[in-house]
Amino acid sequence: MSEIYNYIDESKLSVVLKSIEDAHGLPNECYLEGPYNKIERKKIFENNWVVVGTASSIPEPGDTKSFNLLGIPLILVRDNNYKVRVFHNVCSHRGYKLINEDCHLRKVIKCPYHSWSYDFTGKLVATPHIGGVNIHDHKDFKKDESGLKEVRSTIWLDLIIVNISEDAISFKEYIKPLEKRWSKFIAKEDYDLIYHPKDYGYFNFEAKCNWKFAIENFCESYHLPFVHPNLNKYSKIDDHYHIQGLPNRFAGQGSLVYNPRFKSNKKFPNFPSWPSRKDKQAEYVALFPNVMIGIHKDHYYAFWLEPINHEKTLEHMEIYYVGKEAALSNKYKNIREENFIQWKNIMTEDLDIIEGMQEGRNSPAYNGGNFSPVLDNPTHHFAKWVASSLIN
Repeated sequence: MSEIYNYIDESKLSVVLKSIEDAHGLPNECYLEGPYNKIERKKIFENNWVVVGTASSIPEPGDTKSFNLLGIPLILVRDNNYKVRVFHNVCSHRGYKLINEDCHLRKVIKCPYHSWSYDFTGKLVATPHIGGVNIHDHKDFKKDESGLKEVRSTIWLDLIIVNISEDAISFKEYIKPLEKRWSKFIAKEDYDLIYHPKDYGYFNFEAKCNWKFAIENFCESYHLPFVHPNLNKYSKIDDHYHIQGLPNRFAGQGSLVYNPRFKSNKKFPNFPSWPSRKDKQAEYVALFPNVMIGIHKDHYYAFWLEPINHEKTLEHMEIYYVGKEAALSNKYKNIREENFIQWKNIMTEDLDIIEGMQEGRNSPAYNGGNFSPVLDNPTHHFAKWVASSLIN
């Protein structure tokens, strides 16, 4: 791996770290095929807190999902005490991948190869014939040392967030600056009020581009009048402000006039703590590396990214409402549908843009990009975070 690190051109990355008027964006090799991708997996996706799914997608004990994080196979499972756990998706016997698709397991995670079985806490509970035919134990085999390898994980706003290397600071410390910022909108107890609807609560896209383009685009409002003309009618570019979290863990934009026009006469319930003077305020924050969050007085969304390779990303949009009634009852079904259509249309408009940037990065003449000193600050903030993660 040390030889691969030599592939990083620190002189190019150091330019990213300059003040915005002198900086360039990330160099082309950060988006194209090559050794860089292995460095990125280690320094960004293994060493940091990364979203890999949602807790509401595995609601019952035994509900299980398979997830691939840039080649690292993982299992997401809810145990019998309703705790969500994440394990490396590999049998401790011969390294067979245990789970290949989403499923509901009754009692154990069983390896198809030799039927070694693990309970939902990762404990190895069955080793058929390990001591010979019909002898299922052996005095020299330490079963308690051969369980599944659990991944450090936490749940925050329904998101399953993992740290593969276990080297990151605690998630409580990591998220503290963003939670402090959002305390002006919602109290900590309001977090427990979010519910995921069974209808009009999820969509996804397959984006033919590097995952970083989605974050870079989301961070800034510069593109609103050109890419989102309908949104710009009621939430104009000059109604937005920048968000650059320090220490550098998130960036984005806020709107002072969030006021969508729905045909439905009904309105969703608001977060109880949301102040009336901020009634039309909303914030859109990318929490690095791979989730984009929109917080409004009456709903919250998480648009999280599943990087497949250097030029393919799955985008998962999860929409949440305040309280069970808003999320699940027929009373709010029509407005849920309208809100769903609104966000899907907006995110669809971004798709061609981020895919076009992927194509452009094949130009050897491109220097990484020149920033607007006024309107590109949050995107530069993210680029600096990536560059710093790679250099350090």
